[in-house]
Amino acid sequence: MTETRADADFQSDLDLALRLADAADAQSLPRFDAADLNVSLKADRSHVTDADLATERAIREILQAERPEDGILGEEFGTSGDAHRQWVIDPIDGTANFLRGVPIWGTMISLAIDGVAKIGVVSMPALGRRWWAAPGLGAWASTDAEPRAIRVSDVASLDDASVSFQSIAQWDEAGHLDALVALSRRVWRDRAYGDVFSYMMLAEGRLEMVAEFDVKEYDIAAAFAIVAEAGGTATAFDGTPTLAGRSALATNGVLHSAFLDQLHAPAAQPDTVGQQSPAGP
Repeated sequence: MTETRADADFQSDLDLALRLADAADAQSLPRFDAADLNVSLKADRSHVTDADLATERAIREILQAERPEDGILGEEFGTSGDAHRQWVIDPIDGTANFLRGVPIWGTMISLAIDGVAKIGVVSMPALGRRWWAAPGLGAWASTDAEPRAIRVSDVASLDDASVSFQSIAQWDEAGHLDALVALSRRVWRDRAYGDVFSYMMLAEGRLEMVAEFDVKEYDIAAAFAIVAEAGGTATAFDGTPTLAGRSALATNGVLHSAFLDQLHAPAAQPDTVGQQSPAGP
């Protein structure tokens, strides 16, 4: 395929992605916890707000002006253009939190090349935090201070691992609730921090695993790019390295095979599973 832009020109693409995040924050944050927020239901019965729509429109306008040769896949307005270089956009990940005034939500922006997420930016303006990554440029996080490099943890035992399972209902509907229960008995700590924030805590070395089901490409692309550049591993639940698997298993890399083995093992009986590690509160 003849390319109109060098795939290795990641710095300029990352710079653009960060500007897209600025534009997204300018749309979403003023509408957070707004008394006149407009909320409606989509065909799949999920919620959408006026902020979701305005945020994706703002991102698309910039991309169409500055990267007209690239494709776009967005949660609210679908797919357009070439799929070889495709910007994958979730304008507000965590819409349910957004509309309830819970600050755990963010914009996810990724550039995928032939279906592989290369660049990722996650902005959570209600928390004043942002994360970004690109191949060869590292993974970074910022709050009010200077940006800092981030790295996944080096925890090498499931007994010492902290995990985010995201949603019991997801695991139940996917037929993996028994696996989740068995995992909770094996690891040190299990929580459901939720949405993209869990992946960012993984990239910062604060968790060792995040897993969820019923996800689309825009739900995970930016997170996968950041986790990978931070030294972790992100695949579908079956271990396949794809964004299109409708599931996600992201780990610190060291434990990826161990988590796969644990999650796909026959359900253990309560008296045969390992004891929780006493490490930490």
